Amino acid sequence: MRVAFGVLGPVAAWAESGDGPDEAVRGAALALRGPRHRAVLARLVIARRRVVPVARLVEDLWPERPGNDGAGPGPSPAPPADPVGTLRTFVAALRRTLEPDRPPRAPARLLVTEGPGYALRAAPDTVDAWRFEQAVTEAAGLPPKDVLALLQRALGWWRGPAYAEFADQPWARAERSRLAELRLHAVERRAEARLSLGLAAEAAADLDAHAAEHPWREDAWRLLALALYRSGRQGDALAVLRRARALLVEQLGVDPGPGLRALEADILRQDDDRLDPGAGGAERVWAEATAAYDRTVPTGARARLESTVTLLRGLAVTGGDGLRSARRHRLAAVSAAEELGDPHLCARVIGAYDVPAVWTRLDDPAQAAQVVAAAERTLTALPPGPAEEALRARLLATIALETRGADVGGGGAGGGRGAQAARLAQEAARRLDDPVLLAFALNATFMQTFQRAGLAPERDAIGAELVELSARHGLFTSEVLGRLIRLQAACARGDFGAADEHAAAADRLAERHELPLVGVFTRWYGALRLAETGTFEAAEAAYEDAAAELTGAGMPGLERGLLPLALLCLRLRHGRDLLVLARTDADWGPYAPWVRPLLLLAEDRRPEAAAALRGAPAPPHDLLYEAMWTLTARAALALDSPPAKRRAHAELLPAAGELAGAASGLLSLGPVDSHLRDLAAALRTP
Repeated sequence: MRVAFGVLGPVAAWAESGDGPDEAVRGAALALRGPRHRAVLARLVIARRRVVPVARLVEDLWPERPGNDGAGPGPSPAPPADPVGTLRTFVAALRRTLEPDRPPRAPARLLVTEGPGYALRAAPDTVDAWRFEQAVTEAAGLPPKDVLALLQRALGWWRGPAYAEFADQPWARAERSRLAELRLHAVERRAEARLSLGLAAEAAADLDAHAAEHPWREDAWRLLALALYRSGRQGDALAVLRRARALLVEQLGVDPGPGLRALEADILRQDDDRLDPGAGGAERVWAEATAAYDRTVPTGARARLESTVTLLRGLAVTGGDGLRSARRHRLAAVSAAEELGDPHLCARVIGAYDVPAVWTRLDDPAQAAQVVAAAERTLTALPPGPAEEALRARLLATIALETRGADVGGGGAGGGRGAQAARLAQEAARRLDDPVLLAFALNATFMQTFQRAGLAPERDAIGAELVELSARHGLFTSEVLGRLIRLQAACARGDFGAADEHAAAADRLAERHELPLVGVFTRWYGALRLAETGTFEAAEAAYEDAAAELTGAGMPGLERGLLPLALLCLRLRHGRDLLVLARTDADWGPYAPWVRPLLLLAEDRRPEAAAALRGAPAPPHDLLYEAMWTLTARAALALDSPPAKRRAHAELLPAAGELAGAASGLLSLGPVDSHLRDLAAALRTP
């Protein structure tokens, strides 16, 4: 049983009954017996998991001074004949209440004896005061909408003054004052969030009583006057400021501070640029616009689906939870559109999600297959004709993007469904002279340009066109995509000067337009650059840092297995032993079949390594195609496997002159030419 403790009001404890800290206070109340038992508990909570010596507890419970203890009227209670023994009795009773299932003579886990005293080892999320403090701290870095939600919930944890029944106790005084000040701060920050969201009337109602109860808080008066002004109550706002002036002068003997004086002057001038500025207004406009949309557009209207996909497109480029949520809701939107039986609507919903993609491995293959199936059904259902050409092109581009690396073997260069769809989408976009559609189609074409090794120059041409097209038409996300494609191509040919320029340009665009995922790729490029031009140690540290950047970015198709793969390639590149990697429990993700032979060799398990090499499938046609064939080549050379050596030589030959794996922009195994020479020598081939 977990126990939750409440000190934001009368001291109490509950058996936790919910799934999280917010629900803990709804459990059954635990009987804490008399006031001295609650005093012991309160004193230990104030200590925040630290030990309170027995002597200090006795002194706090039974002050030795006769008469008044300085905190309130009445004499101090007489101490018992054996205060230490009495204290132990209180502690034993509390332990039985807090841990009723603890076996006899088993050590306590919550209220523990340690050294000279006792400590309450409560978890941080089980004490309402500690949770409240954490919530206020977290709110400082959140946008107004999240601040409002968090502080509204946290302020609801208060049931009265903190440590209510111990208001007169010196040991509680400092903590009660600190928590009371923190609560007032939270009330004012909640009001600021409401003002930022355009909820001035709600803020005013909340602040009226707050300012009256705490007349010395100038921030409370300032916020109240501002809320009244933004509610269209200019006269009331001025009256509030005059009342604040009178109270400050009469009660504290001070004039209002510069903040209140400046606000009064701004209101008299009706200076809306200062009183209701656009900064922060973005949140307010968002709140008002979404509220208007909800009022105006009926629930179930088809326009809501299209608007939703537009929002999801913007959400996806934020990365992390935004990208994960966008993926999940995208499929739901597609399914909802299909249910309505309108192919035009369905085509718009599917085709509107033109989020630029630079990584060739799908994050969610099952979902991609469902989207492709829906796009194919919609293509069949759309009537023929020029009016639908743009819709068809978007569906085709979607199919090409979502089948990346999946169908090359079905028809060779340009022969698979994905490559065919990309080509048709690009032709339609050029006929229609639609730059946005063309950028989408070029992204799809890029994803289908991995039929064999050595195609980095073709991809570089696509990137160059994307950069030029996007710069002319203000398509900043597509321009970032073009820069990253060109960065990859520059890495393939070992031109790090050009790669640096593209990385810097992508980072500038990302900073200007708030695109956090771009930094994931440029940070990994920095590690690759060090792998080729710096020391082993510097590159290893850079890869570790880059992996931290990737964690939580919402791209499992990129994240899984990438760090150990990069470290393995780094070790091969610098001639380091692989045994240290072979003996880890690293998750090699999708790269395991091509890594396993080398790891087994590092452990001198040659028969198993040979079997693993024979069982390894052909690598997928993606950005790491050359890297996987290079790993196969190294294993084939070490195991002297002629079939594997011949196949690796044939597959890598078109990439002669490149750095193996560097077309990914992430890692490198050195010049392809050196691996080809080793293979040719082993095969006695020119």
